[in-house]
Amino acid sequence: MRLPKTAYTSRPWRIHEIAGDFRVEDVWALPTPGGPDDLDRLVRQFAEGTGDPVPSPVARALFAVRRGLGKLFGWDKPADGLGARVPTLRDRLPADLREGERGPDLRSAPFTSIFQTHDEWAAESANRTVHGVLHIGWVPDGNGGHHGQMTVLVKPNGRLGTLYMLAIKPFRYLGVYPALLRSIGREWNKRP
Repeated sequence: MRLPKTAYTSRPWRIHEIAGDFRVEDVWALPTPGGPDDLDRLVRQFAEGTGDPVPSPVARALFAVRRGLGKLFGWDKPADGLGARVPTLRDRLPADLREGERGPDLRSAPFTSIFQTHDEWAAESANRTVHGVLHIGWVPDGNGGHHGQMTVLVKPNGRLGTLYMLAIKPFRYLGVYPALLRSIGREWNKRP
């Protein structure tokens, strides 16, 4: 279920300390019911890449088109990524987060972990179009349980990045997010 941006902005997440210059693009409630200590399980699910990272034919086609465009226009060169075009957000971490748990990198997507705490995890990716952050929070559900909350934060790179984010928005809502959320829920329910 898509949530209002305030579901992210109203919470005292640690990511606010380092990503205040990023725009909240999307916030989603994840179908991952659990207890207060289950964020690590969800993070491992994301990182291990079990299941199809692009879980529908429509989403696979969209990602294939994006990879093709990236190759054609040179959007995904290492010189446009983390540590090159943009510094990693790990450079902004306060000492306690820098010295704490980093969390795993994703196997199935080009995201590098920034930090992990008991109730939040953040990973980042960058290319010529955008510097993005995937933030997963673990929130109470109001009924005694908890679930994941996924927020996508972006910092578009100039006019190209802004146009790119605008152009892909309908495809994300129609083809990518619905299939991704179903896949996350299926994988979550498979595990003990």
